[in-house]
Amino acid sequence: MGEVQIRIGRYSILLLLPFFVSVCTSSPRGVIVLCAGDSLTAEGYPHFLQKILNTAGVRAKVLNYGRSGNTSGEYLRFLENNAERLKTERPDFVLIQLGTNDVRVDVDHTPADVFKSNMKRIVTIFRGFSDRTGTPPHILLATILPVPETTPLPFTPESSKRVESEINPAVRALAEEERLPLVDNHGLFLNRPDLLPGVHPVRDGYRLMAENWSAALRPFLSR
Repeated sequence: MGEVQIRIGRYSILLLLPFFVSVCTSSPRGVIVLCAGDSLTAEGYPHFLQKILNTAGVRAKVLNYGRSGNTSGEYLRFLENNAERLKTERPDFVLIQLGTNDVRVDVDHTPADVFKSNMKRIVTIFRGFSDRTGTPPHILLATILPVPETTPLPFTPESSKRVESEINPAVRALAEEERLPLVDNHGLFLNRPDLLPGVHPVRDGYRLMAENWSAALRPFLSR
């Protein structure tokens, strides 16, 4: 599957407007989007994604199931304990971005092979969900953002290197193996380091992520 990337720009939402309006008209039941991840989800982009879809006229419900501080293993345990409850949300789409906490140098440090195994199990659990028609949700997987080398403990320059050499390669490999769309949130910030002063983006950085997710959803909503 190809990666999806959108550059930040004030006109990007307007370019999608005619498309999203037509989707809204043809799909009166709207769409439910479940966002799964760590603090980059819990504190960030779902709020902007909801606004983007609403502004474009889409009847969408964006659910924020980000869990601050979670590694892939911790999120997996959360899913294993709460899957039946989350299934009642009946999502049409599941957006997954995890891995930033896995590159910490404290007890959260997760080897790449364990990370990939955790992510594969997370995908399997979400594939057991169904939307309101009884169809499994579309699952989209994202690369994680860069970790600036100046980020303080529990991150180190080694954490930054692991993003590039271990975690995102594992994410890309999993997306290919599981035939999942890959959303390149990492690439968004390579030319805009001003939007990522640390592990967490500034407000415009979160908005940029939301625009990238909305662009990734477009091909599915047009079917």
